[in-house]
Amino acid sequence: MREYLLTLCVTAAVTYLLTGPVRKFAIVAGAMPQIRARDVHREPTPRLGGIAMFFGLCAGLLVADHLANLNEVFEKSNEPRALLSGAALIWLIGVLDDKFEIDALLKLGGQMIAAGVMILQGLTILWLPIPGIGTVSVTPWQGNLLTVALVVITINAVNFVDGLDGLAAGMVCLAATAFFLYSYRIWYGYGAEAAAPATLFSAVLIGMCLGFLPHNMHPARIFMGDSGSMLIGLVLAASAVSVTGQLDVEALNVNLGGSRETTHAMLPVFIPLLMPLTIIAVPMADLILAIVRRTWRGQSPFAADRGHLHHRLLEIGHSHSRAVLIMYFWSALIAFGALAYSVNSASMWIVLGVVFLSAIGLVLLLLPRFTPRAPRWAERFVPPRYRRRRAVPAVAPEASTPATAVEQTRTAVVSGVSGVSGVSGVNGATAVGHRSRFPDRRKAGTSR
Repeated sequence: MREYLLTLCVTAAVTYLLTGPVRKFAIVAGAMPQIRARDVHREPTPRLGGIAMFFGLCAGLLVADHLANLNEVFEKSNEPRALLSGAALIWLIGVLDDKFEIDALLKLGGQMIAAGVMILQGLTILWLPIPGIGTVSVTPWQGNLLTVALVVITINAVNFVDGLDGLAAGMVCLAATAFFLYSYRIWYGYGAEAAAPATLFSAVLIGMCLGFLPHNMHPARIFMGDSGSMLIGLVLAASAVSVTGQLDVEALNVNLGGSRETTHAMLPVFIPLLMPLTIIAVPMADLILAIVRRTWRGQSPFAADRGHLHHRLLEIGHSHSRAVLIMYFWSALIAFGALAYSVNSASMWIVLGVVFLSAIGLVLLLLPRFTPRAPRWAERFVPPRYRRRRAVPAVAPEASTPATAVEQTRTAVVSGVSGVSGVSGVNGATAVGHRSRFPDRRKAGTSR
């Protein structure tokens, strides 16, 4: 465990220290795209944060290669080299996209090529552990197709959820932590050396996210961009492929044999089949909803819009920080709930705990719908969102002056009223309201 923690800390330190210089480089290189209609931030923010994350990945793997207990992972398996090769390719594609905005289909092709590079070096699905049946061997073509599908879906799921400051890095960090605890338990508790690469990948991924988060929390000073979101998505997928498709689950306990009854009794051991799905459950749901929504409207599945889950949280009244924390909560609940179930699937307390926490999450999710209003005498002591709405007196158009119109706008914004055309109420501490507050929003620097 100490070697993994050391690798994690080195990765986080390198990522954190390099993010500042990378931010300055992104500003000089002009990797600061103009604000788009679907963006939430108000000022142009540099991208290319994935550069620091990639060098953090390289530093973590380099340190792990020189540690006595982790050096065996590099000697007995080619998976770390496969991960580094695929990560370098997907990172390069992301850097080009952050700078030049390449076509979505080209990025999809690059993702498939990156997955193929890892497959050629041995990081692929060889068999699937299925509860109640046992280990099912797959043909090379089936394993390769499943690997490409898992890698591409995970990369795009993480990329789609990267819409708020600190959201993607925090959610992936939580998922990687749950996956690290699970794979370490398989490696250390059951003596399965095939789980060691996945444990290493998860530790490095946690370090990449932790090192980048201080620079990316709201208000973000730098974005990871596609160079970062696709990179951490690929590392997350590589961890899932390694522990799912490379680990012979029936070999974990030779004395029990491989009968169907024994396999069913060892259900927690077969959780690798479900863990890759649970750790990206929220991004996956967002991805599926986005594809259905866009195709239903006759648009391309890759067409950007403001219908993602985090955008909906802002629309119902959550502040920026609260929306991110709610997404964190659901990701942690699903990932660590699956982890707890893998430890003891017979405990009813785990199920009851997940149900209870889910109820709390729903209450927090719908909290803006039930925002209490303070009495008149206490309004000056509470935030604006808890004050009662006041009507703005109408003024005849011919009697109004520019100064009067400006004063009306200020009054409407302070009191949280949409009394003036194009001005909406204040939602939370960040004043993120309806998009009508920014009429005819175009690219920064253009005339309205």
